[in-house]
Amino acid sequence: MLLLIFSIVSGFILLLTCILLVYSPGKIGPYLNNAGNPIPGSISEKTFIQIGGVKQGMFIRSKNLNNPVLLYLHGGPAFPNYFLIDKFQPGLEDYFTVCYWEQRGGGLSYTSEVRLESMNFNQLASDAIDVTHYLCNRFGKEKIYLMAHSGGTPIGLLAVQREPTLFYAYIGMGQITHQTESEKIAYKYMLEQYAEQGNQKRMDQLKRYPVSESDASIVLYYTSGIRDKCMHELGIGTMHKMGSVFWDIFIPVWTCKAYTLREKINIWKSKFSFLPKTNLIKEMLETDFAVTVPSLDIPVYFFSGKYDLTVNIALAKAYLAKLYAPVKGFYTFNNSAHSPLFEEPELVRQVIEKDVLNHKTSLANKY
Repeated sequence: MLLLIFSIVSGFILLLTCILLVYSPGKIGPYLNNAGNPIPGSISEKTFIQIGGVKQGMFIRSKNLNNPVLLYLHGGPAFPNYFLIDKFQPGLEDYFTVCYWEQRGGGLSYTSEVRLESMNFNQLASDAIDVTHYLCNRFGKEKIYLMAHSGGTPIGLLAVQREPTLFYAYIGMGQITHQTESEKIAYKYMLEQYAEQGNQKRMDQLKRYPVSESDASIVLYYTSGIRDKCMHELGIGTMHKMGSVFWDIFIPVWTCKAYTLREKINIWKSKFSFLPKTNLIKEMLETDFAVTVPSLDIPVYFFSGKYDLTVNIALAKAYLAKLYAPVKGFYTFNNSAHSPLFEEPELVRQVIEKDVLNHKTSLANKY
């Protein structure tokens, strides 16, 4: 009997490994024309370069290399979401040559070369500036555009503050301001929602991680797992209609063909075993970026989902209202939570085409 069970388990593991290998060639396909041939002047590659003394990876994609360059800073921090780009195909490459850089310590850039003490926003901003110089030199551009999402937004703010002449405009999606305050608001909201539903199980799970004035308590809650589970259930997480972290985050990572099997394993090793050892999350929670970055010298655009409590939309709106910038626009996406790029890509494309590329705010809300 034990031999039979062992054989079944071994067979299942072998089958699962074979399936994962099929879904893990680690390559991205070219852009093709109607005849099935690569589009002239397009690019679709995965590459690795030395940034800040560490080998770091990125995907670079474009349908037309004559387009301006966009550096995309994923969130987390240091938890890449190229798998969602691959899944939803939001179409940024119609307007830009896009670099999806994976930050040190995460995804393609997970390596033993990364020291724990180097995982801070100052270093990540320096890395972003180095990547920007690389892109400018490689593609012959004086400046590029910068789009940051969630945990990538502090990196974007600091990079633009430090080197504004490198950038045409900054787009912050799910813009972090004072994340400790955001977490307190979301925590209170979730308890109230579960109380209305009579869901005592979820209330008890949340109450195991009380969000108080203690920095340690908030970090523990933030990394507990129950935070993300509840946010997704209540439609205030990564996407408004994303109800499952397992099916909508975990599985898409494993089925994204742009990564090798080892690279996929590294994504999870980074998230669960490396990042918790750093002070990066603590730094993100403690910093009030509205104070740290009170002004930017380039056009600024904030994209926020109406239902976003992962990074509180009201705090982002208040920050932009007092931020000094030559041009600034706030855009509310009424059918989105934390990721308008994936939830309402057509509206994002409209804003980019009509406003961002022209340094206007014709579609912006009042704030």
